[in-house]
Amino acid sequence: MRTHLLRLSGPVLGLVVYALLRYLGHAPAAMAGVVTWMAVWWISEAVPLAVTSLLPLVLFPLLGIDTMGGTATNYGKEIIFLFLGGFLLALALERAQLHRRIALRIIGRIGGTGPRLIAGMMVTSALLSMWMNSTSCVLVMLPIALSLLDGDGDPALRKRLTVPLLLAVSYGATIGGMATPVGTPPNLVLLEVWRDHWPDRPPIGFGQWMSFGIPLMVIYLGIAWLLITRWVFKVPKDHISPPAEVKARLASLGKVTYAERVAAIVFATVAVLWVTGDDLTFGNGFALHGWRGRTGLTSFSDGAIAILGALMLFLIPIPQALDGDAESRPPHALLTWKYAEANVPWGILLLFGGGFAIASGIDRSGLAMEMVAGMERLKGLSPPLLIGAVSGVVCFLSELGSNTATASLTLPILAQSTEAWGIDPQALLIPATLAATLGFALPVASPMQAIVFGSGRIPVREMVRAGIWMDLIGLVLLVALLS
Repeated sequence: MRTHLLRLSGPVLGLVVYALLRYLGHAPAAMAGVVTWMAVWWISEAVPLAVTSLLPLVLFPLLGIDTMGGTATNYGKEIIFLFLGGFLLALALERAQLHRRIALRIIGRIGGTGPRLIAGMMVTSALLSMWMNSTSCVLVMLPIALSLLDGDGDPALRKRLTVPLLLAVSYGATIGGMATPVGTPPNLVLLEVWRDHWPDRPPIGFGQWMSFGIPLMVIYLGIAWLLITRWVFKVPKDHISPPAEVKARLASLGKVTYAERVAAIVFATVAVLWVTGDDLTFGNGFALHGWRGRTGLTSFSDGAIAILGALMLFLIPIPQALDGDAESRPPHALLTWKYAEANVPWGILLLFGGGFAIASGIDRSGLAMEMVAGMERLKGLSPPLLIGAVSGVVCFLSELGSNTATASLTLPILAQSTEAWGIDPQALLIPATLAATLGFALPVASPMQAIVFGSGRIPVREMVRAGIWMDLIGLVLLVALLS
């Protein structure tokens, strides 16, 4: 009965929102209704998330927001294939059992208690994300986190640790990406907007960005660790596995197998290509040039790298069949299509496509313009209140769709508004950019959230429960540190 009521409440609340906002015009009001409908179904899980993600394909053409063809393009964007390649790479690590060896090494080095493991995963993700794409960072770290949860220790303890440990990977990558200009796509959007609108002003360099990004990262990571270990989840301090048991299990794995070597080489090659592909500009004319600029392969993106690595896993031969392929004929490989078909979380690819569709619909319907235009009324506010209000609106928009799309939609409009508001452009645009990265509450808010949700081990309610606090804390930090 409860499920039926939740299913009904989605379209009913959507109609209520449409009626309340009808004065804005049909398209913006209809889009607001669609967003409400999908948000209710996503948060309540009254309908499978992948099914909810397909609603734009029906509702956008029906309501005149976009054509079927225009809507469908959102489900085939490059980043979705980056996800697909990353999922396949992670499956190869798991199938070769390399993830278990890595996890035992981590437990042996930093300790096997819940708070220590969460701190280790969070800090590692943050440090990687400072220099590589945050999405790629999570794709690298997630298999390691899952292997920590799939060991032979106390099952009840591992169950209590599952959600906070996986969120630590996402939170660490998201927060670390805020520390440098290249850490996350919204930062790059700001640099492009800055060059377009103020070409006569000095560019925002690495040193300038890190002068506020590093303190923000350190403080935010500390608060996030306390939040998910002592406040929201109260992680137990018991050892998942005693140190002696960890050593024994490492010894029982024996020597590194050929399959593990193949998985490690392919995975490491992809990770290195992700990290070194683009230029790193440090200001004062100093830059480290990536291989794309040196070779002219500017179209060979991170998504293409991920798919290339995944293809190699189907093609590189290994001496013997792995578990589940005992009856298969040579040549054997780390991955077979049958195995991939059964284990890739295909629904998450649809979920992210639905998020892109929402972001596109908000733009095409004019709803984004209406929301930003409404901020003109904030002109008389003091700078801290203005920064807080603008960052709050951007953060809310980011929860409804891609953080990159949110930054691309809002930053050009905000850039034009700074003169009317009489505020320094950097003082407003930098917090707004970082606010676009904040989306912690919903899987659709960012690639980092979507990837860890794709593990199938985090209920939406738990993600929302912790994510709302992360959003609020982030907004407070942005106002306190950048206003």
